[in-house]
Formats: sequence, structure tokens, C-alpha cells
Amino acid sequence: MNKVIYLDNNATTKVDERIFEEMKPYFCEKYGNPSSIHAFGGEVSHAVKKARNQVKEMLGAENEREIIFTAGGSESANMAIKGVLDLNKDKKHIITSKVEHPCVLNLYKWLEKRGYRVTYLGVNSEGELDLNELRESVTEDTALVSVMYANNETGVIFPIEQMGEIIKSKNKNTKFFVDAVQAAGKIPINVSDMQIDMLGISGHKIHAPKGVGALYIKKGTMLTPLVMGGHQEFGKRAGTENVTSIIGLGMAADLAVDALKEENTTVKALRDKLEKGLLERIYNARVNGGKANRVPNTSNISFEYIEGELILLHLSDIGICASSGSACTSGSLEPSHVLKAMGIPFTSMHGSVRWSLSRFTTEEEINYVLEHVPDIIINKINKLSPYQQQLEDLKRQKK
Repeated sequence: MNKVIYLDNNATTKVDERIFEEMKPYFCEKYGNPSSIHAFGGEVSHAVKKARNQVKEMLGAENEREIIFTAGGSESANMAIKGVLDLNKDKKHIITSKVEHPCVLNLYKWLEKRGYRVTYLGVNSEGELDLNELRESVTEDTALVSVMYANNETGVIFPIEQMGEIIKSKNKNTKFFVDAVQAAGKIPINVSDMQIDMLGISGHKIHAPKGVGALYIKKGTMLTPLVMGGHQEFGKRAGTENVTSIIGLGMAADLAVDALKEENTTVKALRDKLEKGLLERIYNARVNGGKANRVPNTSNISFEYIEGELILLHLSDIGICASSGSACTSGSLEPSHVLKAMGIPFTSMHGSVRWSLSRFTTEEEINYVLEHVPDIIINKINKLSPYQQQLEDLKRQKK
């Protein structure tokens, strides 16, 4: 395959070449341990400190000590959730939403088996949370509320600032963790202005390497470390630091801040062009969550009476990379739990495709998709469908 149109950036992003160049010296030249007392290790320690401050600035934190480097979004979520609950063993109620990433939902299912009572907040047909349900759910026994900032499948943004205010007004001791993996670098984040106790991000979603992330822990928030041992990360996460990737994450944070305007203008315009073009050309297409406030790079489009995996195989044949949902659930024949929670009709649920762009996506690539995808849907797949004749009859009747 020569041509690759990569529209699966919510699964992972390419490493920005500028980030790669920044990382390279720390593999073979500046390879010291940042915990070492000698100057060679001290130079590396300084680079880690710089990266910590870069992430701090992207998130709007007040102090560099509030930033803890992790192995990624899943570890950040586990560290936050398990760490808080371990210090609040007398409280057995926790709250999340029905549309969370598997790294949170599966952890909550595990906690249910260990005696926790979980409230799963529902969403409406656009994927938006009901804040009244949240307000009614927080009690004196609620140890933690954990929700995502932006949904990984639809891009729908949750009203995190309002949620924090509601949580703290009902119970000031309830901790609030936010999974910002799909929001960081796409919309402005300022944790100092919100009632957030912990917030997690992942490097490989913002053009840094895989295997590195960060957890913001608000000053004064106590939790039990997930990884115990040495003094690293202010005693909150033991183990010699993943220096090269941390440096990459730091620079990625800087570049993401610089690119926020581009994300919300150029990238958004390309996303909107893709949606408009597909809806105009394919009569049985619908945008899931299209009326909600979304991050600028994500579109989830369903094609009625078609199997999404079949669409993806045809797209792959012509070099187009997309997804049917979370990369962590790919290969599953079950329909998306996010679309099920939204009440998307069964006839559309199985035929959903997530398109996720980045600042490296070009208009030429979007034009290529608009040129080829309608033909795949209408002529290559639809004619194989047992429902196609019925659909054509209905279409003629409407005319």
C-alpha cells in the first residue's frame, strides 16, 4: 500500500518530527539517570524538570509538583481512582458515566465486585450528560466522581467546570477525576479554574511517543501510589523515569498549546467538510453527537443497515485508516457502548465509523475520502445488503 490517509488520530497520532529530534540526544548521548548526583545525571534531571513545567503550562496547573509522569492514560486513571479509594475505605459510593473509556469502565466493574456501589450517569441522544442526575447522585458516601472531558468515540465535550461546582457543592470531600486524554491539545484546559482534583493525559494522543502520560494531582490531594518503591515523582510513582518519552511529552505540550488555534479553525473546518460531504453524498448517513459541543477533530458517522467492520476493511484496501470506536475494543463484534447509551438505532449502531483528524491532516486527504467513500458505501457494500432493495423502495416512495 503506497497511499495512506490516516484519520484515526484518536487511537494514536504520529510523533511530530520536531519532538523526535528533541528526544534523540537522550538515547545515546545524554543517557544519565536523572536521580544521580553527578552533573551528567543532573543535566538529564533538568530536562525532566523542563518537561514537567511544559505539561504544567498546558494544563494550567499552579505548581510543577502537581504533575506526575506515568506510562499513559490508563495508568493515570488507575492511579487516581485506586489511590483515592484506598485512602477513603469507609466510603463505598463512586460515580462515572455510561460512555467512559474501557480503562475506566472496566476498573469500575472490578470495583463493583469488591463491594463498591457505582452510579453510571446516562447521556441523551447527543451524548450529553444530565447534570441534574449528577446533582441527585452525589451523597455523603460518595468518595469519587470520575468522568471523561471529551468522548473518544463522538468527541462530545462534558461540562467539566459545572460538574466540579455541583460535586463540591454537594460534598466538598468528594474527589473529582477527569480523563482528559481526548481533550488535551484540542481545547484549552485550565485546571486552576475548575474544581478538579486529578486529571489524566496521554502522550501518544498529542504527537508524543506511546507509553508516556501524566497525572495532575491538585496540591493537597492525597492518594496511595499505584507503583511503590523509590522516591521518583515526589514519592507518588516509583521507578526510573522514562526520560526520552517525558521530554517528548513536554515538547508535545508546548506544541499543542501553540496549535490550539489551528485545531479549532483549520482542523475543525476539515472535519466539517468531511461531514457535510459524506452526508450530501450518502443518503443513509448520520452524525452521532453532531449537535453537541465537540472537540474539533472528531466525527462519528453511522451508515444505516451496514456493518462498520466491513466498511473499515474496504477503506483499508484503498489506504484510508479510520475506526469503529475505541482502539481498546477493536475486534469486538459488540456494538459501541457509547452509541448504545445514546440510544442510536440498532440499524445505525453497527455501521458507525469514527473519523479523527489531526493538524497533519490535509484538505487533499479529505477530498480523497469524499471521492472514494461514497462509492464504497453505495456501490460496493449497499448492493450486498439484504435491506438495500427495501431502502431503495422507501427512497422512491419519499420522492
